[in-house]
Amino acid sequence: MKKFKKFYIEITSVCNLACSFCPQTKRQAKFIGIEDFTKILDQVQPHTEYIYYHVKGEPLLHPKIDQLLDITHEKGFKVNITTNGTLLAKNRHKLLNKPALRQMNFSLHSFDGHEGSTDKEGYISSVLSFAREAAETSNMLISLRLWNLTKDNATNQERNRNREILEAIEQEFKLDYRIEEKFVRGGGLKIAERIYLNQDHEFEWPDLKEKEDEGKGFCHALRNQAAILVDGTVVPCCLDGEGVINLGNVHDKPFSEIIEDERATRLYDGFSRREVVEELCRKCGYRQRFSM
Repeated sequence: MKKFKKFYIEITSVCNLACSFCPQTKRQAKFIGIEDFTKILDQVQPHTEYIYYHVKGEPLLHPKIDQLLDITHEKGFKVNITTNGTLLAKNRHKLLNKPALRQMNFSLHSFDGHEGSTDKEGYISSVLSFAREAAETSNMLISLRLWNLTKDNATNQERNRNREILEAIEQEFKLDYRIEEKFVRGGGLKIAERIYLNQDHEFEWPDLKEKEDEGKGFCHALRNQAAILVDGTVVPCCLDGEGVINLGNVHDKPFSEIIEDERATRLYDGFSRREVVEELCRKCGYRQRFSM
């Protein structure tokens, strides 16, 4: 029985922003229903303890996210939510004091990544006040993400692009240092108890239009993680936002059988040999971090 450290269940394919770093999905706009969600949890229960509420889409758009959290808790899972944080005001009461909620990741780079964003100060204040309250009243972990650096981060503009946000964090948590002094790219900086800041270069989604690599290397797809899109399509990882590597659909066949079928087995065995059998995987820059 395969066990996964991370299991992604996309609860909606819809997002309220159009960020430059995140291609808009061409899939049908959809929100998962309570009945379908419950059935999926039952199918994946033997395979994981941790559920992530996204592949694409903004989880806080789901009108019944509080019910989804309650059901997930009843089934014995812990939940991680990644959000742009713009809808916190409407959903604060649906998130605080939910025992299922293990961690919230806030993509703070979403504000600058979305052309129509307004009131940056209000946005940052809302996220940081939520982070403080959640950390003080529960065991929830908070990750503040700024994944918008260039790979060399050389220019003054690049070095200063996050200063306004970093200054707000420094003031909110009364830090006695400038964050840049302790910054390590890709590493988490502890800001307060259970609150961390992570900075890294801009994330790139794999795309069939990109150039293929040499087709050698490794990935944790179907080893440490798997994902189910909002329509029930099973994909091997959280980066297949369009369902290109369609392994099957949980509404037609049990998840446990899908991940043992021919296509899933070829992908898994290929990575065991350090061979990349799927075209999308050969066009994934993130996978190259694990190449050996």
